[in-house]
Amino acid sequence: MCPSCAATFLSPILLGMTHGTPAQAPNTQTSNAQSPNAAASGTFLIGGELEVNRLGYGAMRVTGDGVWGDPADREGSLATLRALPGLGVNLIDTADSYGPAVSEELIREALHPYPGLVVATKGGLTRTGPNVWPPCGRPEYLIQQAQISRRRLGVERIDLWQLHRIDPQVPRDEQFGAIRQLLDDGVIRFVGLSEVNVEEIEAARQVFPVATVQNLYNLTNRKSEAVLDYCGREGIGFLPWYPLASGKLAAEGSVLTETAARLGAAPAQVALAWVLRRSPVMLPIPGTSKVKHLEENVAAASLTLTDEDFRALDEAGRAEWEAGQQK
Repeated sequence: MCPSCAATFLSPILLGMTHGTPAQAPNTQTSNAQSPNAAASGTFLIGGELEVNRLGYGAMRVTGDGVWGDPADREGSLATLRALPGLGVNLIDTADSYGPAVSEELIREALHPYPGLVVATKGGLTRTGPNVWPPCGRPEYLIQQAQISRRRLGVERIDLWQLHRIDPQVPRDEQFGAIRQLLDDGVIRFVGLSEVNVEEIEAARQVFPVATVQNLYNLTNRKSEAVLDYCGREGIGFLPWYPLASGKLAAEGSVLTETAARLGAAPAQVALAWVLRRSPVMLPIPGTSKVKHLEENVAAASLTLTDEDFRALDEAGRAEWEAGQQK
């Protein structure tokens, strides 16, 4: 669930940032004659080993309405997935619950055997209908679903398997123990967590290394600031879901729309460029089922935000977030 760099960020701990200070991003702009490429976002090493371009792709939208069933335009979804490598997008995020199963199946059909790609999936949610996501953290279920995802994706070992949610009805140590077993059995290579706080990350790290965290985060939703800063200090990849959202800043006359107009970009592209610049451990995964929208998202990796741009957007986004918390 679950989006302006040309340099390579291979040392996220050293390049981490404190709250409200932008990560250093190169000021390179892609000419209109060049195709967009996610390589402009810089790179990150997941688990210290798997190198990916920081701008990834979320595969939730290649399913039907409510993330349920087959997509209305199956060939369009496949075309979007097949366009990823050519655009330099080599981190693909999915989940067994997207469809369910549909997203993983389409990824295999479009991209297997995944040369040069890192495919991350998630488990721990069940599906009973559109937009319904009950958690299930029973150890046997987590192990079963990881095995099913491995077979569905057609891999010997899943690159990155993420616990979609910690189930509050199951002792978390039991859930973490199942994940440790998946690691020990060679079913998964690296582990990520989703929608967690710092205390939960630290508890999990007592059982296994945490390579990534996937939380809701964008220009106007700052609930996970502390988690993001923790990930920056610890070299943990942070996958923000819903990264293009900009709330009321999408309205005409806002600092976002004015910055977008000056840069000749869409507001969503500027919001994504801000997310990328926020931290060198940021691995946004905007999703779409349209090639055109995918190209627009990837083009955001080459947008130049000055320090003044970044700070103005940061202040405006934070102000909207804080105003919403006071209601």
